[in-house]
Amino acid sequence: MWPGKGALVFFTEDLTSYAPSFFVMDLLGLSPPAGGLRVEPLDSKPLPAVSFRLREDTPVVATPATLVRLRVTYKDPLTSPVTYAPGAYKWANTVKRPRSALKTVTLKWVVLSGLRKLGFPSDQAVVNLPVTPATDTSPAVPFLTETGGYAKNSAVWWQPTDAPGVLIAAVGRAAQFPDLRERMAMLNRVLIVDPNQPDALTALTRDLYQAILNDGAAIHKMQVGDEALAVRFNEFYWNTYSQTTRMEISLGMEMGGLSKPTPADYLYRMIPAMERLAEVRPEDLENRFRLGNAYRWNNDQLAAITTHEALLKQIPPERATLRVRALIELAWSKIAKVAWNRIFDDPVIVEAYKEAEEAFKLSDRPVDKFAAAYTMAYSLVFTPNRDNRAMLEHLTEARRWYLQVGGASQDSWRYLLANDTLKGVVEADPAFHSLLAAGDQG
Repeated sequence: MWPGKGALVFFTEDLTSYAPSFFVMDLLGLSPPAGGLRVEPLDSKPLPAVSFRLREDTPVVATPATLVRLRVTYKDPLTSPVTYAPGAYKWANTVKRPRSALKTVTLKWVVLSGLRKLGFPSDQAVVNLPVTPATDTSPAVPFLTETGGYAKNSAVWWQPTDAPGVLIAAVGRAAQFPDLRERMAMLNRVLIVDPNQPDALTALTRDLYQAILNDGAAIHKMQVGDEALAVRFNEFYWNTYSQTTRMEISLGMEMGGLSKPTPADYLYRMIPAMERLAEVRPEDLENRFRLGNAYRWNNDQLAAITTHEALLKQIPPERATLRVRALIELAWSKIAKVAWNRIFDDPVIVEAYKEAEEAFKLSDRPVDKFAAAYTMAYSLVFTPNRDNRAMLEHLTEARRWYLQVGGASQDSWRYLLANDTLKGVVEADPAFHSLLAAGDQG
């Protein structure tokens, strides 16, 4: 299962398409990390004799046949075979159909007997899959009246209530995996069984969001020592990048023919999980903040604005730090709308400026002061009759607060002015050149 490196069984076609041996292959029953399976006989009935030729130039021979039904139960919900969820319809290749983990299935086996007298080393054998000749006019070999395989409507899938303890333990085990892709594979597997498992959703969304931030850091290569500032710096990177070229945040691994997941792969898988977590745990404000950011990076403009507006309304005035964050994120979501659509008389750009201004007045932490001032300056780029003097004042203030944060540097500050939006303004007007000078002018 994506993006794990191991192998688990995934039946992508209707279950009637598979020979019975598929359901009891070694990968399910014996090979690690399989949890094993249990086989129980149900009943049997005689079939008309099965006929075949021992060689092409010999007469047709017949042997007695019996249809045996067996129930196969998979012991572990984390390693049992996966199918598309019952009733899931394939509308288009780009739509990801929900999946389910198979718990129990009934199989039909056609057993032949009396084979030793025909020269076979054993007296009994199973017809797993008849051989179909290349020409449609020739009968299948051997000829039989009923084939083995999946008994229709016999499948039972694992439900969240079947093994909740196993799922919780799997989330804890996933947290110990050092490799991100292996953690994601385990968490995805838990969510196949229980799409609403809150701990798995929390861990998965946290890891995916951090992976996107880490990819941003790997691209811009700026060293930012303070953890809170690094998060804000990387979020600002994707804010500005997603408004321009968008390639890294929109081109997935399969579409681009790449060998490893891209930020877009993480983003596309993160949003549905965040949406589900917001339903399961609406009190998780961190997830909702990040969901709004993910909508913004995905260019879902109205969804981003609506998400951050709802957060701002919910956060009381006495929680000033959270309100500052909500104001800044809402401002960026509104800026993104105008930046992409290029409708500069959209009133939300004025609202964005005012929200960033309110955040600046409310904040007392240098990292928030910087973020608010930078957001005000950035918003002015998209206002009619841009005021370069006001932009310079806000960027000067942003620089002063930025360089007060541990881990900040003049190089990383210059990078904040080098994105595709601000670069043209800063380089075209000599008044901005002081922002690029070495040293703290605050």
